Amino acid sequence: MNDAAKRKSNIIYWSSGIVSICGIIFEVLFGALGSYILGDGITQYTLTISLFLTGMGIGASLSEKVMKHLILAFVWIEFGVAIIGGFSSFTMFGITAFAPSGTDALFLYSITILVGALTGFELPILIRKANEIGVELNRSTARVLFSDYAGGLIGGLMFAFFLRPQLGMVKSAFLVGCINVTVALIVLWLFRKEIRNFMVHAVIGLSIFIVLLIGLFFGEATAFSFEQKMYKDPIMHLEESSYQKIILTQDEAEEDIRLYLDGSLQFSSTDEYRYHEVLVHPTMSHAEGHENVLILGGGDGIAAKEVLKYEDVEKITLVDLDPAVVELANTNKELLKLNEGVLKNEKVEVKNLDAFEFLKETDEWFDVIIVDLPDPNNESLNKLYTKEFYSLVRNHSVPGGAIMIQATSPVFATEVYWTIAETVESTGLNTENLHVDVPSFGNWGFVLASRDPIDLDEIDITVPTRFLTNELLSGLASFGKDEDKQVEKANGDKLELKPNTLIDPHLIQLYEKSWQNY
Repeated sequence: MNDAAKRKSNIIYWSSGIVSICGIIFEVLFGALGSYILGDGITQYTLTISLFLTGMGIGASLSEKVMKHLILAFVWIEFGVAIIGGFSSFTMFGITAFAPSGTDALFLYSITILVGALTGFELPILIRKANEIGVELNRSTARVLFSDYAGGLIGGLMFAFFLRPQLGMVKSAFLVGCINVTVALIVLWLFRKEIRNFMVHAVIGLSIFIVLLIGLFFGEATAFSFEQKMYKDPIMHLEESSYQKIILTQDEAEEDIRLYLDGSLQFSSTDEYRYHEVLVHPTMSHAEGHENVLILGGGDGIAAKEVLKYEDVEKITLVDLDPAVVELANTNKELLKLNEGVLKNEKVEVKNLDAFEFLKETDEWFDVIIVDLPDPNNESLNKLYTKEFYSLVRNHSVPGGAIMIQATSPVFATEVYWTIAETVESTGLNTENLHVDVPSFGNWGFVLASRDPIDLDEIDITVPTRFLTNELLSGLASFGKDEDKQVEKANGDKLELKPNTLIDPHLIQLYEKSWQNY
């Protein structure tokens, strides 16, 4: 093989590696889009991976029909991937904001198959071209596939650790599209002697690149306006951390601040006190001591503010996975008004750790444990609603201590609420079930637990509150017929509850089914 042929074959190998990086990034990007907008991360990632691979199979099958003009075919495939993939996130947010329900899922699954098909089309063409140049078929196949698989690893790591946290989903898609069209233009230039009407293809490629570049710099602002349509009030802060999308909204009258994590409402400043008072004060009042308090979640600092109303509190350990939430709570002036700057209090120690791992590693015991975690709407959160997790919580609660767990809505997700309660009880803890009306959320449920028997009539709340009273507390333990443990399902059957475990994580499916109409 002469030097010119070697250079061309090397170009093919490098091209296959780079486009494979782009392909895997689009694949996981589509999974992330589905998880964020459509919910249920396991289902969405499973669907996108399956559809993408199916598309690759279709593309590989169709590629056998292309035997001539291989480089030109590759170039136009890259143009297609660049346009479709580059505009994928931008378009998805627009469809979610303006199109009828269900259109967003149809769009996502369609482009997943289409980009997968184009990606599957690429590799056989590159293998044939390498063979055409003079590389033996077995060597050309092995080298192109090596570049493809190695590129897949690099692409996955890039998306997880750089693109998503640093650029977000809209900019990432446009950037990867720019890379696709750049590869196409480089290949087009290096093989220009083989291509008729070279300038026409080059001008089209440059035009696509310019459009994607405009999208890279200005598309996010437009997508932001699309996303704004998904929220009741204007967005005042938007951040995509390493773990989640953080959005803070504020109404025009500046009277209602709302925090959303991955699209799920965490609190409204107009009524958060109802939620946090029930979360904190029955627990603190039942516990024999308050010296050492653990809060799992609660990175906004509002639960910690309620805990610090008790003068005998010596230490609060707050464990929240995402440092970006804590940073926002410590710097945003509106959140500082709500939490009164408690996360900077010398009694509060913040640890940015996974709650499960923290409990496995720590040897501390706590007088009060408050579990203020997001709902179990994905696989990573589900483990924090399992028998194994609640057993760890129990094992770090001192005799005479108390535990409170937020447990979603017994009205909207009746089976989920009582499954969480059943899971807590399965660890041997004594429990009381409470619920409260929070206007921004609806009717919300909690599970109060302790190693000791719980008598709500003996609980005496002595600190200032805006909503909760001793007389009211017993009433929060009464459930209506449509939200009670004995409620009948639509088919007339009674709820059949079983603990949620790491081995049998059925709570995710119950959660998705319960909330699909809300």
